[in-house]
Order: sequence, then structure tokens, then C-alpha cells
Amino acid sequence: MFSLLSTATMLGAFTALLAIIFQAYLTSNELVRLTVILQHLRDLEVEFSVDGPRVAIGYGSCSDLHVRAVDFLVYDDGIGRALNASDYAFDDIENEEEFLLNFAYYFQRGAAAERFTANREMFMSLVQRAKKSGTIEHHWALGGNAPVIGTRMAIEGANVLLGAKMSSKLKTHLRPEVHLTGSLIDDDDIHLILEYSTGDTWGGLVSPRANRYILHNDHHNPYLSSLEEFATALDGFGPHLFVVSGLQMMDNYLYPAGVREKLLERVRQQMLAQSRTETLIHFEMASFVELELLQQLLRTVLPYSDSIGMNEQELDNLQQVLETGRVSLVADCNPRVAHSLDQARAVFRTLNEAFYQQPAHTHTRRPLSRIHLHTLAYQAFIVAKDSRWRHTKNAAAKASLTAHRHVCASTIVNPDAAYLQMDGSFAVSARAGARRVHFDNRDPVSCWEEAIETRGAGTSGSIAVEICVAPVLICKNAKQTVGAGDNISGAGLVLQI
Repeated sequence: MFSLLSTATMLGAFTALLAIIFQAYLTSNELVRLTVILQHLRDLEVEFSVDGPRVAIGYGSCSDLHVRAVDFLVYDDGIGRALNASDYAFDDIENEEEFLLNFAYYFQRGAAAERFTANREMFMSLVQRAKKSGTIEHHWALGGNAPVIGTRMAIEGANVLLGAKMSSKLKTHLRPEVHLTGSLIDDDDIHLILEYSTGDTWGGLVSPRANRYILHNDHHNPYLSSLEEFATALDGFGPHLFVVSGLQMMDNYLYPAGVREKLLERVRQQMLAQSRTETLIHFEMASFVELELLQQLLRTVLPYSDSIGMNEQELDNLQQVLETGRVSLVADCNPRVAHSLDQARAVFRTLNEAFYQQPAHTHTRRPLSRIHLHTLAYQAFIVAKDSRWRHTKNAAAKASLTAHRHVCASTIVNPDAAYLQMDGSFAVSARAGARRVHFDNRDPVSCWEEAIETRGAGTSGSIAVEICVAPVLICKNAKQTVGAGDNISGAGLVLQI
């Protein structure tokens, strides 16, 4: 009996040892694979130098107050019961209960969200609670799409003109290559940044991926208060790239009648004033939930943009508005490449058809020639072949590496701190019979050419495009997700102008 037990024990121990060795072998192989992929992404990233392009970026800035969501927010069972009864994705947040329910709605879906509250008293109460808590860690950072994109592009070698107003304290966070055009103000708009990681639990809710929820009560940014001073500084600057961002601060803001329309018309005039031959224009999408604002942007901003940058939630939202006239509040937070490419093609096609439906002699609009989609698992680019955008494959690689560096809060990419979520191959479309692209560790950015069919002004045609997809070496231990899209977009743009 003793001998049988001893043999069984030895066999069990031996089996466990084999499992440990096999797991170590797999881990070692994956580390080697990631190292090879990293090296080839890095080779692409540094192949072309950045030659000090002039970049003008509007609008606005803020001071970001970061807290860890699951430590800061108090869960109670009423939240779970309310979520089960109805989806609380409402646009207007009037009190703390609605705020918590709205946060829960996005948290359990791992979806990024940015929401305005008109309740100043509640908002400042939350800010003070975060600042004064002795048990909850918090930190402040430079915020706002324009300053973050501008800082990233300055780091990469661009000369940046920033359309924003900020306090003297916040200005100290700007790099010397970023020239602030707006006057100094006494108090910055504050954004409360609620960060969470993959697998974080809040009561009975679990986050499927790392992301952030932003709450704000801005009073400078919704009025694009730097517009006039920015316009003055633009004279003689001659930007190679003009970036429009921060317009989500207008979402659900309570303006007097006609004010928002006038502000957007001034943005449109500023875009029209840019040289069609010397200046490319990029619009950075964001988290919009107000249909009326999105429809206004489709009339005043998107028709005058050469390029759009967005994440998977924003792409789904834009496609839904274009095709159905309805807003999409959340989408799959980890979409398949094929599905995302089909959505991006649809947006590219629809916006270009709108351009070609205009009589040729009235072409103050610009055809859309670039889409950059940034997701957790991959970067995808669609770029018109006859456009002035350069080095798409290299830009995709740079965007991918920037994603890891920003989320890991590191200047290096450590293969030990990364993992891949992309499969060994992907379909180029969800259509039946679509070809598959197989992943090559030594050529990790997959690019191909195709034609996107369009119809306009009674004719049909096609636009020749290059599509590139780059895997992201996802950060295992996310340190920050807010600002990731802005850093990624800025990094992708700087190699293409």
C-alpha cells in the first residue's frame, strides 16, 4: 500500500514538474516572439526622421484629477438593482446617483466615456473629496485633447501652436516647443478622471478591460475661449497640419439659443482659412452622446477635414449616425479587425460620397483621405493613395508602440510587460469569402491596397487606398488610459506630414 501511494505521489509530482517546464517553455517562446515583433516595429518607427513640421492644434485645456475609480466610488446594491431594471446611459447627469449609475453602465462594458454635468455643487464636492481623502491616491496632470496631442507631437519633433487658455501653474507643464496662444486665466477647467484596470471589481460589476470615465463641469472649454487669439497667431504660421479637437466639451452643454452654432461656424471658417495645398486638417473624434451636436459636426467640421482619428466606440457611433441617424452609446470594447475595417470603410465611403455630390466649382470641402482607428489590440489606417499622407506603415508601427509606452507610463517597451491579443491571422472583411492576412513576426505591420467604391453626382467610381494594421503590444499592468488616444493619434500623425 505504501509503495503504491509513493508511486502515485511521485507520478503526481513528476506530472506537475512537466507542466511547470512546459509552461516555462511556452512563456519563453512567447517572450522571444514578442521581442522579435518589438524589434521590427521599432525599426519601422525610426526609419524616417521628423523634420520639425509646424502643427496648429485647437481647442482648450484642463487640469486632470486622476483617481482609481474602484477605490474612490462607493458601491451599493441599489446600483445593481437599478442597472438590471434599465440601462442608465442617459446624457444629462443631474445628481450623484445618476453619476454612479452612468459610471456603472460604462464600467461593466469596459467602454470609455466623457460626460458633462451642469451640477457645479456636486462636481466640486467630488473634486474636494478626491483631493482631501487621506486614503485614496490622486494626482494632477495636464489635460485636454489639444495640449496632450500637442505635447506628444512636440516630443516627437514638431513645432506646435496651441489654441488654449490656461493658468500660469498649468502652463508650466507645457514643453518649450509648444507655443501657447491664449491668455492666462485664474482657474482651469477640471476633469475628474476615474481610471480602472482589466478585471477591477466594483460591487458585483467587473470591468472587461482597462479604461476611464471622465466627468467635467467646464465653463471655459465649451465656449472655445481661445478661438480669437488662436486665429491671430495662425496668421503667418503656415501649419503643415491643423488639428481640430476638444469639441466634445460642447456635448450637452446648455448654451443660449444659437451660440453653439455660431461657435462651430467660427471653427469652420478657421478650417476654411487653411491652405488647401500646404495644410492638412485632422479632426480628433471623442465621446459624443448628443445627436444634435454630431449632426452639426457633420455639417461644419467633418466636410472640411482630411483625416479623422478615433477609437472603436467613436467609430461605431459615427457610423451609426451616418447610416441610421441614431447615436451608439457603447460598442464591443474588443472588436475583430474585420468588423472594424468594414465600419471604417463605410465611414470613408459615406463621407467621400458626400464630398463628390457637391458641384466641382463649389469645392471648399475636402475629401476624406485618412482614417486612423486606435483600439486596445491594434492600430488600423485607411489612407488614400493619391493623398499627401506619407509613411503609413511606419505611422502604424509608431502608434502601436506609443500605445504601450503611454499606458505603461514608460519610455521603453518591455516584452515582459506586454502581451498580444490579435490572433495569428485576421480576415480583411467580415464579408463571406474575404481573404485572411497571416501574421508575420518579422513584418508585423500588414499593409495592402484596395479600392473603396463610391457614388456621387450621378456617377460611380472608386478610391484607391492603402490599409495598414499593426498589432499593439498591450501593457499588462495599465498605469493610465486617459490621454492614450491623443498620444497615439499625435504619434501617428507626426510621421505622415
